[in-house]
Amino acid sequence: MKLDKSYSVLIVGLGLIGGSYAKGLKKEGHTVFGIDSDPETVSYALSEGIIDKGVCTPEPEMISRADLIVIALYPHLLVDWVLDNKSSFKKGAVITDVTGVKSDMVHRIQANLGRDNEFIAAHPMAGREVYGIKNSDEKIFLGANFIIVPTDENTFDAIEIIKGLANTLGFARISSMPPRAHDEMIGFVSQLTHCIAICLMTCSKSEHLVDYTGDSFRDLTRIARINEKMWSELFLLNKDALLLQMKKFIDEFSEFYDILERGDCKAMKEKMILSAKRRALFDKKPEKEGI
Repeated sequence: MKLDKSYSVLIVGLGLIGGSYAKGLKKEGHTVFGIDSDPETVSYALSEGIIDKGVCTPEPEMISRADLIVIALYPHLLVDWVLDNKSSFKKGAVITDVTGVKSDMVHRIQANLGRDNEFIAAHPMAGREVYGIKNSDEKIFLGANFIIVPTDENTFDAIEIIKGLANTLGFARISSMPPRAHDEMIGFVSQLTHCIAICLMTCSKSEHLVDYTGDSFRDLTRIARINEKMWSELFLLNKDALLLQMKKFIDEFSEFYDILERGDCKAMKEKMILSAKRRALFDKKPEKEGI
């Protein structure tokens, strides 16, 4: 079930994900407001019809018209924005986010928001190796995963609203997990993979890799074109979980190193067979699923 078309949506932060949300919601007939500190971003969003109204600083009257507020800011800005502007929220408005780390942020907001509004965290598992509204594209959500991250403070109705948001934007699979479990999982499936891509690009001093590589290296390092400001913040916020996943990877890599060093072809093939079996699950076309 999609988000009720009568819902007006405010997007705070019109970057790649915020801009893509805005495009998808506008195409579905929603009234979309936008706030971004960059005047050029707001001007572009208005001129391209991505939003109906946009401002560079919070405008209480506009904020108060939103039934759903999506915060697409860096984590260190997200909590302060919600708490600084909560007096302008429409009674009953639901607030959500798109950021990649949840545990501390979710509980801080919920503890200070008040009873008239509800914050429910969410994480669209989609993106590109570029950023900014000019690179936004609602099609990045098609076929992607979407994680709702509720706590005991969240109601069934709020969960359904965020589920409707995900359906409206075209996500293929919607799942749910609590904040700490989310951060542990993201430490593996997202943050560790970015760390590996970074190390692949920094472990060789050759300036001519581009002349020699094939598709496998390009595919593995696509995400190495990284936004260092955002990802360094996410890594530090999820430091313990990420370090744990890095240690597991180092142990697994060391085991494979030892297998190769001793020439154990049987053990190597067993690792490859297990790897291929697990990777094959990703090639199955996902069915539309809900929580």
